[in-house]
This record gives sequence, C-alpha cells and structure tokens, in this order.
Amino acid sequence: MRSAEINRKTNETDIRLRLDLDGTGKSEINSGVGFLDHMLTLFARHGRFDLTLHCDGDTYVDDHHSVEDIGIALGQAFEKALGEKRGIIRYGSFILPMDESLILTAVDISGRAHLNYDLQIPTQKVGTFDTELTEEFFLGFVRNANLTLHIKQLEGKNSHHIIEGAFKSFGRSMKQAVAVDTAFKDEIPSTKGVL
Repeated sequence: MRSAEINRKTNETDIRLRLDLDGTGKSEINSGVGFLDHMLTLFARHGRFDLTLHCDGDTYVDDHHSVEDIGIALGQAFEKALGEKRGIIRYGSFILPMDESLILTAVDISGRAHLNYDLQIPTQKVGTFDTELTEEFFLGFVRNANLTLHIKQLEGKNSHHIIEGAFKSFGRSMKQAVAVDTAFKDEIPSTKGVL
C-alpha cells in the first residue's frame, strides 16, 4: 500500500498527517486555517487521495507557520509514500477552468525540487487568509517531495477562484504523476535508474 504517516512537531506547529495515494478522495482536515482546510479538501478530492491532517499551530501569531509546515509535511508524506518511485508515470499536467480563471499545473517527480510559481492573485486576503501564503505552501511541498511543479495562471481576476483552481489542478496533476503504469510497474522512470 502506497501510504505514509508524518508526525512533525516544532515550537510553532504540531502536525499529524496520513496520506494514501490510492484512495478515493476522502479527507478529514483540521489545519487551524479554514481556507487551507477547504483547499486541501479540494486537493484530496480531485487527486483521489485519502488525506487526514490535524495541525495545532501558533495561529494567534499568524497563519504562516501552519501553512508552510503543512506544505512541508504533505511533501514528506508524498516522498515517503512513493518510496523508490518504481512504476510511476512520473509526469502529470492539468489545465483547470474555475469560472473566469484558467490554471495550468505541471508536475515532474524528478528528485529535484523546483517551483515555478506564476499566479497573480489580485488581493492580499481571501477572508482572513493571507494569499501570499499560497506560494509558501507550494514551496514547502516541492522542497520536501523533491519534485518540480509549475503553476501558471492563464486567466483570472478572482483571488478565491485562482487559488482554488490551483489546488484542484495540482490534485489532478499529482494523481497522474503518481499513477502506476502497469506496463512498467517494476521500472524506475528514468534513464539514470534512480529518481
């Protein structure tokens, strides 16, 4: 079973996370940051990942530590659940329309951490959520999942729709990339023989 549990405790956050790559999209999310709960629920549903997450964080300061550390823990969970990455498709991409917004995400589970983040979110807040933390989440994720992620906004003016589109598209791209290609189930998808 391709699953992982991550327990990550710092002076700022205490995170307990469980991920099943071959799930059905069930999630139970309590990050302490309501907007992030919604985004991770969408990510799990559209990626068909089972995700359980609980975070006790210092949100009385702000949401930064919780959002970044959850990105880190989720990235660690993907890295752990994928193991040697034997048989995975490795690449995934998706263009997602979210009303007036159009978002592209593309993933390469390359073993090299890189984020190309190209979202122009017009407002500083969605509700109480600092929109700049969207990039912090994805940075934490890619650095710990050791993958390349491109996120590009092709259209859009509504901050909520842009971020929601990014998380939904990200879920679909990740689902493609981690899927097992049964014709190559015993192979590492690299000429190097390792990812």
